[in-house]
Formats: sequence, structure tokens, C-alpha cells
Amino acid sequence: MRGFVQLDEVLRQALNAVALRQQVTAHNIANVNTPGFRRQSVQFEEQLQRARRRAAVSGATTHPRHLPIGTQAQPAPRVVTDSATVMRNDGNNVDIEREMAVLAAAETQYAALTQVVAARYRMLRSAISQGGR
Repeated sequence: MRGFVQLDEVLRQALNAVALRQQVTAHNIANVNTPGFRRQSVQFEEQLQRARRRAAVSGATTHPRHLPIGTQAQPAPRVVTDSATVMRNDGNNVDIEREMAVLAAAETQYAALTQVVAARYRMLRSAISQGGR
């Protein structure tokens, strides 16, 4: 059951990250003509990979005052501002085609994640209802 709960937490974090990516991308699109505006993006996949590598190393504590080894740090999405690129003379660096592609990918990811969550809960419901038979 512990693995089920951990995976649910990762799915929740991933859904939150994709929703945040949609919001940030919509904000970028809304400011495509704002002079000096710097596009933002959401980084989540890197934190998720780092957390997975840390989770691979685990240890057991033999005393309550021992420090835990390989604790599960929850990956969290980060919003970063792209200040390195410039698209236009007015300082704005939003590329509308790129933002639309990011938005389409985020919509697809969100749909896929919601399908995974729905399937997991269907399996759980089935296991609960079939468990007593």
C-alpha cells in the first residue's frame, strides 16, 4: 500500500506541475506584445529525476535520534524566468509558436495524467469491491 500512496503523491505533484505550466504559458501568451516582458517556464521533470535518484539510496535507522538516509523529498515545480534570450528589440522574448507548442504539450500531458489517475482509482475500487469474495 505504501507504494500506491507514494505513486499517488507523484501523480498529484505531476498534475500540479502541468497545471502550473499551463498557467505560466498562458501568462506568456497574454504578454506577447508587452515590451520588456521575459518569458517564464516551469521546471519539474529535473526535480522529479533528482528525487528518484535520491530515493534509490535508502537506509534504516536503528535509533530514533539517527538521521534518516534516503528520505523522500517531494519534487516541486519551479517557475524560472528566461533572461538570456531576446526575440525583439523591445526586450520581449516570447515566441508565440513556441508557447503554443508548450501549451499543446501540457494539455496532452494533463489529459494523460488524469487518465492514469482515473485508472488507478478504478483498480482500487475494483480491488475493494472484489476483495471480500
